[in-house]
Amino acid sequence: MDTDRCPSGSCPVPGGGVTRRQFLSRAWWVAGGLLVAEVAGGLVVSLWPKAKAGAFVTKISVMSLQEARAMPVGTVAYFTEQRLYISRVESGLLALYRKCPHLGCVVPWLPDDPTEDDLAQRGRFNCPCHSGIFDRYGLVHGGPPPRPMDVFPITIEGDEVVVDTGNPIQRSRFDESQVIEI
Repeated sequence: MDTDRCPSGSCPVPGGGVTRRQFLSRAWWVAGGLLVAEVAGGLVVSLWPKAKAGAFVTKISVMSLQEARAMPVGTVAYFTEQRLYISRVESGLLALYRKCPHLGCVVPWLPDDPTEDDLAQRGRFNCPCHSGIFDRYGLVHGGPPPRPMDVFPITIEGDEVVVDTGNPIQRSRFDESQVIEI
């Protein structure tokens, strides 16, 4: 190649081909464009709501009415994906949000801990963050939580127990209206 006539090294290739420099330049532009498209696509997908049937922030069928009636008084069932507990109390079922009202920690049910109510001999909710203690009604019995655990509206639709996890209800005390009779 004659460097006097093509000092930049990008002289046209005989037969109309592409020089190595042109090829690499175009390849970098294509790779950069694909990277930008991938990042933009990931951003859009991450911002899109993912409410699916049976997931949190939807109405969820948690059990059949027959299963609910078979639960002994004092039983607490945990639904991981739905982020709630179903507590069987004397008057029916109570749907408790697993989030501590103090700082939002996940409050586990500890079936072997001493009880805080008269429904069973053992079992209570105990927040691991700051030792908030709750009974089967979600009422505070110790620690810094300022109020009881939140509840979800619970209904009977046909032969199913349905919980609306899209509407947690903050409360200051227990009221029978928070329980669904079965």
